[in-house]
Amino acid sequence: MSDAVIIDSGGANLASLRFALQRLGSDAAVSSDAAEIAGARRVLLPGVGAAADAMARLKSRGLVDSIRNLRQPLLGICLGMQLLYQHSDEGDTECLGIVPGRVQRIPEHGLPIPQMGWNVCTELRDEPLLRGVGAQDYFYFVHSYAAPVSPDTVASVDYGSPLTAVIRRDNFIGVQFHPERSAAVGSRLLQNFLEL
Repeated sequence: MSDAVIIDSGGANLASLRFALQRLGSDAAVSSDAAEIAGARRVLLPGVGAAADAMARLKSRGLVDSIRNLRQPLLGICLGMQLLYQHSDEGDTECLGIVPGRVQRIPEHGLPIPQMGWNVCTELRDEPLLRGVGAQDYFYFVHSYAAPVSPDTVASVDYGSPLTAVIRRDNFIGVQFHPERSAAVGSRLLQNFLEL
């Protein structure tokens, strides 16, 4: 049984995420094999690009039901978090349907879209993934679509209005930012995930 498996979703951040985990002592495999993913202690679902393309890749690899049926901790990253929702307005895309709600284009507030750069998160409820993360710790965001704050929101980010930065529903966790690009605080979050 692998300690961690990164789902091969075709995103450009696969290598940087794998290197970030290796620095923490976890030699995570990158796989699109449903049995290998199901057998891992922890699973990561990264994503970069458009929701429709990412869902098409997961469907073509027969991974949609496999992901939905996972019982071990899964961490969705950036687009990977958005795919956990029921629907994305980006390309009018049906997503995995694990988390209720709809991902929408970031509201216009006179700020550049995409949100690209460093921002802080506000923890709304206690979450082991955020253990040791301070209120002034910055994470790196790159996204044009986001989920509104909902009962599954663990932490929010303010970008003209509050948006979901971290979600949790049962064993499914998602972060809108890129921990693999977020320096020491991102490493801390990934280490917390490996210890769940």
